[in-house]
Amino acid sequence: MSQFRIAVIAGDGIGPEVTREAMRAADAAVGRSGSSIAWTEFPWGTDYYFAHGRMAPPDFLDDLAKFDAMLLGAVGHPKVQDHITLNGLLLPIRRRFDQCVCLRPAYLYDGVESPLRNKTPGSIDMLVFRENTEGEYANVGGRVYQGSDHDVAIQTSVFTRRGCERIIRAAFEKAVTRPRHRVASITKSNAQGYGMVLWDEVFAAVAQEYPQIETESLLVDRAVMEFVRRPESFDVVVASNLFGDILTDLSAIIVGSMGLASSANIDPSGKHPSLFEPVHGSAPDITGLGIANPLAAILSAAMMLEHLGDAPASQAIHRAVAELLRSGGPRTPDLGGKSKTADVGAAVEELIASV
Repeated sequence: MSQFRIAVIAGDGIGPEVTREAMRAADAAVGRSGSSIAWTEFPWGTDYYFAHGRMAPPDFLDDLAKFDAMLLGAVGHPKVQDHITLNGLLLPIRRRFDQCVCLRPAYLYDGVESPLRNKTPGSIDMLVFRENTEGEYANVGGRVYQGSDHDVAIQTSVFTRRGCERIIRAAFEKAVTRPRHRVASITKSNAQGYGMVLWDEVFAAVAQEYPQIETESLLVDRAVMEFVRRPESFDVVVASNLFGDILTDLSAIIVGSMGLASSANIDPSGKHPSLFEPVHGSAPDITGLGIANPLAAILSAAMMLEHLGDAPASQAIHRAVAELLRSGGPRTPDLGGKSKTADVGAAVEELIASV
């Protein structure tokens, strides 16, 4: 019997609302598998920022290093600039713990209607591997003459052969285990002739080691078009930090809702804890209304349990979510329903015990 030590940062906005239901589902699932979870909650986020001038204590990364994994709700507040919230909490976690793989699935469930016409359940099933520690989010650069007419801002993207190779190789390794054996690489190397040309070169080199995998390379503007025109053709997708971020918002919408978009920030070496979070953000416009969709957070918890080695618990959550959606169970307004967050969470918990 395993006990997992999980750090919880519920964070801002709807974060606490959906995280509560994710913890509930995870407890029910490990109860079936014979494991258990020891949760430790940390009050970090914008409330902490308003009180202390920073998103978390100076030594917060040392605290998190003691855990097996982290579950995050959301960060962000209308009164705090996004670069403060992101660089104050989430990006330092990704870098300190070398969470180089951001994994974001998009699956069209039975019972959920895509905004694209004539899409059948399961026809859209893609897994996006987003590079997570460098690229366009490396935060290298600076400003001079700030506040004057001569204000200059320089933002530098960082692409390393090591960084490109490990995310691309991770995508190929996953494609080997999936039925369609396809990998699509997304860049903008016609306009960004250094970093993304390096990416293309590494992609071509790695692809030669996997002759059984069918590949394609797309410029990001074409990829956006093809995500809409032929989403069924995508299997595993690998992209830079920025492009992976943008494309996964689109992939979430074409399978029904941001409320279904789970994600994992993974250190593939296992040396450090990985972090799991819904993609949807803090959603201040619906905070406190009790109508946030908890399924993205619940599915993120399932990804966490799979990563920790409790496949039966992870599968129990996936079966429960699939049955809830297939059977027309409680659903929140983003999916066309009228149910509350807690009602959806309770239904998932009940189904975990029965399906």
